[in-house]
Amino acid sequence: MVQPFRSESDSSPSGAPVARQAWLMLALATVGFAVNFWAWALLSPLGPRFKDSLDLSSFEQSLLVAVPVVVGSMGRIPVGALTDRFGGRVMLPIVSATTIVPVLYLGLAGHSSLPALLVGGFFLGIGGTAFAVGVPFVNAWFPPERRGLAIGVFGAGMGGTALSALTTVKLVDANSMATPFLITAAVLAAYAVAAALLLRDAPGRTVPTEPLARRLAATARLGITWQASALYAVAFGGYVAFSVYLPTYLKTGYGLTQADAANRMAGFVILAVAMRPVGGWLSDRLGPVRLLAGSLAVVVAGAVVQSFTPPLAAVGTIAFLAMAAALGAGSGATFALVALLTPASQVGSVTGVVGAAGGLGGFLPPLVMGSLYGEYGTYAAGLALLAVVAAAALTYTLTGVRSAVRGDERTPPLAHPNGMSGSGSLQA
Repeated sequence: MVQPFRSESDSSPSGAPVARQAWLMLALATVGFAVNFWAWALLSPLGPRFKDSLDLSSFEQSLLVAVPVVVGSMGRIPVGALTDRFGGRVMLPIVSATTIVPVLYLGLAGHSSLPALLVGGFFLGIGGTAFAVGVPFVNAWFPPERRGLAIGVFGAGMGGTALSALTTVKLVDANSMATPFLITAAVLAAYAVAAALLLRDAPGRTVPTEPLARRLAATARLGITWQASALYAVAFGGYVAFSVYLPTYLKTGYGLTQADAANRMAGFVILAVAMRPVGGWLSDRLGPVRLLAGSLAVVVAGAVVQSFTPPLAAVGTIAFLAMAAALGAGSGATFALVALLTPASQVGSVTGVVGAAGGLGGFLPPLVMGSLYGEYGTYAAGLALLAVVAAAALTYTLTGVRSAVRGDERTPPLAHPNGMSGSGSLQA
């Protein structure tokens, strides 16, 4: 069951001022998240090009763009737990610097064969773990009544995928295959140095002393871990799936050029990114359960419409943009729930597990879509399946999650060893 742990500062008014340094740390963390996500998404816009140049099957192309997703997702579990222990000041520069290695490998040598690309893509997944560093880092700097907005703003760093979509193909066409990878590596290096010099962990940050395995076991016992994981697998997983597979879908299903498909994918990503902080902000005011229910309902409707492959002009575009807005807002709402209900010393660990679920939610759909298209020559079944999954998540939100939150609202405040108490004021 969800346990609404909150700090003693909950009693402060929602308009209480936040330290200027907190906003600076939020900005630095968001930039780092965007830069690492830029690197994480480098292979996606080039998927159609590799398909043609290396004569890949639909499944092989889907596997190529999905491998960094699953590695980055699973890697969030240990990285989140390590962030609880060592702090974002240490972990974010390390993740950024480590990601430089696979970026350079792919740009200089690892793009000539599918095995080489898969090896590079595997280690490129390290960039995706930056999310599990930034959430607990930002969470510690803000009071509970501001965390929905703060985590939503940080989550907008997922717009790094849009940067990749807008620039990667153009840079390759104008220069060489190595160009976007070399530029990204240089930006990662500059950020790693700046982060090492400027980042500071929040004063009074709770540092766990228990062994990693014990902390992960304690995380697994929290109800919020699995409830948020289920919701994030659909909300953020849907965003990731579209961000990596939409160029292929538009090129194959609608006959668009690679550049046009990449630009449209960038529009999808930008809207989803813009809606993520909006989702966090609305969650602070309306309650994340209500916002999640509305977002999932929109995803169901959009997926049903698109499963009929309507004309892209007007109907198809509206369906995709509606899903982009809903998935972005739903992702923000999910982590508003996590930020409000998770004990301070376990935010990184919970974020790691939930983030992994979201990434895995984005790993499977491209493989399913590629396999179904290869078998039936249509994407209708894959989109219908998305509608079914989103409908199941909507039902779970309105029943299990809402019931758990309301049950905790009726529970008396609980003392917590970290000086936190449950207020039960979260709206369902």
